Amino acid sequence: MTHGAHSGLYGPSTAPDGFEHEPDATAGYWSHRAKNTLPPPDFIGPYARHRPLPTPGVEDRRAWIIGGGIGGLAAAFYLIRDGHMPPAHITVLEEMDIEGGSMDGAGNPEDGYLIRGGREMNWNYDTLWDMFQDVPAVELPEGYSVLDEYRLLNDNDPNYSKARLMRNQGEIVDFTDMGLTHSQQWEMIRLMLKRKEDLDDITIEEYFSEGFLSSNFWALFRSMFAFKNCHSLLETKLYMHRFLDSVDGFGDLSALVFPKYNQYDTFIKPLAGMLREKGVRFQFGTRVQDLELSETGAQKTVTGIVCTVAGQPQRLEVGDTDLVFALTGSMTENTAYGDLDTVPQLMVGRHEPGQDSGWTLWRNLAEKSDVFGHPEKFYGDTDQSIWESATLTCKPSPLVDKLKTLSVNDPYSGRTVTGGIITFTDSNWLLNVTCNRQPHFPDQPEDTLVLWVYGLLMDQPGNHVGKALPECTGREILSELCYHLGIEDQIDDVVANTKVRTALMPYITAQFMKRAAGDRPRVVPEGCTNLGLIGQFVETRNDIIFTMEASIRTARIGVYKLLNIPKQAPDISPTQYDIRNLLRGARALNSGKPFLGERLLHRLLDRTYYAHILPPLPEPETQRDEAFEAEVDTLAAKGGAALKALGSWISNVRKGFSSE
Repeated sequence: MTHGAHSGLYGPSTAPDGFEHEPDATAGYWSHRAKNTLPPPDFIGPYARHRPLPTPGVEDRRAWIIGGGIGGLAAAFYLIRDGHMPPAHITVLEEMDIEGGSMDGAGNPEDGYLIRGGREMNWNYDTLWDMFQDVPAVELPEGYSVLDEYRLLNDNDPNYSKARLMRNQGEIVDFTDMGLTHSQQWEMIRLMLKRKEDLDDITIEEYFSEGFLSSNFWALFRSMFAFKNCHSLLETKLYMHRFLDSVDGFGDLSALVFPKYNQYDTFIKPLAGMLREKGVRFQFGTRVQDLELSETGAQKTVTGIVCTVAGQPQRLEVGDTDLVFALTGSMTENTAYGDLDTVPQLMVGRHEPGQDSGWTLWRNLAEKSDVFGHPEKFYGDTDQSIWESATLTCKPSPLVDKLKTLSVNDPYSGRTVTGGIITFTDSNWLLNVTCNRQPHFPDQPEDTLVLWVYGLLMDQPGNHVGKALPECTGREILSELCYHLGIEDQIDDVVANTKVRTALMPYITAQFMKRAAGDRPRVVPEGCTNLGLIGQFVETRNDIIFTMEASIRTARIGVYKLLNIPKQAPDISPTQYDIRNLLRGARALNSGKPFLGERLLHRLLDRTYYAHILPPLPEPETQRDEAFEAEVDTLAAKGGAALKALGSWISNVRKGFSSE
């Protein structure tokens, strides 16, 4: 049967005018109505897994993908799965000699392993899981996917931390206490109520009070996501919406799921392997500096790719029906490396990345038109976007012994170890350390552990070594870590059994820089007929950045738009609208204590079908009447007699449920 055999019955193979490939769940009220065939904009689930018909002529079209990171690989995936493009017609152009981009994982036990960063994920990265449920598993037999493997692992080995925050050289902080006053909780609530359009070019420290920024909540939040106080308030707001369902898991990190191995071996290697097996071409050693555009009126069409291949200038012809997907900006561009006895040396200026950098393509596009955004807003001040990480390859030592006391399972068991980062709240560097499941690399020796360390604040002297983090060797970073763990008297033994490789990344949080509407280009900029932009510096409707999900989402949207596929990339998971998450989040922000008015809700609902949506009350049943009366008195003092009368009405309603 041909695809066109029932074309009238199954609809057109291209989307009609006005079709929203990137729907916006915040744009307006949605309801069922006649001829409304599409589900809500943020609908996710099996019904969104349908495969559309091929775009006419797609079998003769080609695609050029600039950047072999997760976004570029995702573009190839969606071109094949949903776009029906022949894999052999897709070419990935990558500057390095290996795919993966920022999602790296390299090294060996002799020289030490290296991971510049890690990935924290939750259940609601719906585009990521949409893709990886179709990618063959790393270790399970044929027929299983990366998603199958990931879920089975995390169901069997739940993630949590018992030492999320530390201070005073080894003291564990009570991380169930968010440390927020009621007025500071309202600062966060007011931010969530604000319109996105009202937050252009405002920083975190310009909005939040000093008390909020010194709270346990902010220590948990900023260390988990790598926010500096000078970063974008808008991006913070988007994060709060995205992870509203996870707030009550911030303290012990039970909201997160982690892979068995490092990000390269878990995600990049199986995805790239599948694409190669299908026939996708990879061309390494290729740095793209510019795209030639033909302009007709407001339309812009890529006609050529200007690049350097193995050091030699080249121009790649882009055909009339070809598509181009290009990475804008790079978080890990110009990374400087060091080791146990070497300090990394940056090769870029504070305000200028240079003409031959990963920012060059975006800069050249932006010079052609405002629709390509303003890259200087993101690369223009490395003091605000820089931080450093260190990868420790550890043989048994006092560091490993200390780690065992802070871990939920034995580090050598193969199960969850620290359950995520441990943050030293009194560290001048805001130092963090984590040990994920071991082995972290498939070839890792049995007696070896791989730990990851990062410091967020670059301009303060270390509490122990007295130097700023970028000025330190790996030995000095290791010494600072041992100091905060309370084993500074055993530093020599630790150093003798630990290899250190460091990565100083000037643009690692450039995507968090304060910004305004138009600073980031849309996935398909206005007027572009065959160009899609992907990665962390591209504007989407409601999603955050600095995640795998963001890169994959941009690629998916770009494929759907440029091929005009009648299929939508769903908006972010609608968990932010779930009343259960709102209630759990309010309780968590109040450090596990009932928030003001919560007992009124219990009185109204606890004899009804909906009682389960409320967090359980902490006091015994015999004390609940007294606690309820006290809450009503507090509300009455704040809101007058009307609220006290409301409490009496709710009690009567509750009795009515009981008697009937």
